[in-house]
Amino acid sequence: MQNRRDFLKTTALAAAGVALVGCDGPQRFHIGHKGDGKLHLSFFPYELQLRHTFTVASYSRTTTPDVQVEISFEGVTGYGEASMPPYLGQTVESVCAFLQKVDLEQFSDPFQLEDILNYVDSLSPGDSAAKAAVDIALHDLVGKLIGQPWYKLWGLDAAKAPSTTFTIGIDTPDVVREKTLEAAGKFNILKVKVGLDTDVQMIEAIRSVTDVPLAVDANQGWKDRSKALDEIFWLKEQGVVMVEQPMAKDRPEDNAWLTERSPLPIFADEAIQRLADVPSMSGIYSGINIKLMKCTGMREGWKMAQLARALGMKVMVGCMTETSCAVSAAAQFSPYVDFADLDGNLLIANDRFSGVTVKEGRLVLPERPGIGVKLL
Repeated sequence: MQNRRDFLKTTALAAAGVALVGCDGPQRFHIGHKGDGKLHLSFFPYELQLRHTFTVASYSRTTTPDVQVEISFEGVTGYGEASMPPYLGQTVESVCAFLQKVDLEQFSDPFQLEDILNYVDSLSPGDSAAKAAVDIALHDLVGKLIGQPWYKLWGLDAAKAPSTTFTIGIDTPDVVREKTLEAAGKFNILKVKVGLDTDVQMIEAIRSVTDVPLAVDANQGWKDRSKALDEIFWLKEQGVVMVEQPMAKDRPEDNAWLTERSPLPIFADEAIQRLADVPSMSGIYSGINIKLMKCTGMREGWKMAQLARALGMKVMVGCMTETSCAVSAAAQFSPYVDFADLDGNLLIANDRFSGVTVKEGRLVLPERPGIGVKLL
């Protein structure tokens, strides 16, 4: 927490247009004075430690940069977070620089979600993860003030929450079998990262230890559409039920060609970011994967799900490697979707929260208000 002199100095620099980072260490950056009937924002960096090395078609990593956010109003605090895997192109520094521009003190009514989040979105053309952190914290706060979880406020039945996939990253056959055995009996469907020349070995390694249904995510890794279609037919024979982002997002014709011929539904991931992208996905993909870190949060994610449904598309909700904060936020509209990939909190070793859980492979939404999390 900054002392008064440092705070005044920071405010003066910001007013002068000086770019500030403010997240260069574990200290908390706080904007405003609590107890004055206004909204107050605070945030700090928090590196996520992965339980296993996470490998997809384009990179490997053992940590994920993250910024934790809190919004307080009249003694009530809402929690949010920004998680930033490499492909997002966002960093702790960029998130903190954005958050320092956010002036929530101009708002005295947290229930004005549309006005507040429209203002936050107007501050830059990008910074989706930082915007999502504010959105999640604000939704958590408002839900707590109302005393209800968001799935109820959206009119959803928690009992209809689906099974979640559990992700098996690209690795050697021995490690893949080991990871699969760890998940055996806990999940009703596994998500397998593919997209390299080891796809067959990956699937065969998993099938040597379990016959549970599979989803596959190529992360744009397939290059030849005819080979991709042949692989999809083979994958269907192996018990795969859906395919995510088979080819590069900038090759819509090839993805549409695949979708038209595929025996399995094809979902857009990297190809879809925000609400405005949804109409253009129709006719190219069978469905869309909504991730809060890409779409700026719960408000827009819920709108995307409804629009996709109106266009006759399937809906999936996914996540990055995140704490239970962001995963529980995304889980609030999971009863509305066809597929859920909400295992990001299960992949890290230093979760700060308890929230959504998995029982017999299915998501169990907490009954606590807001996004349903509490600090551990």
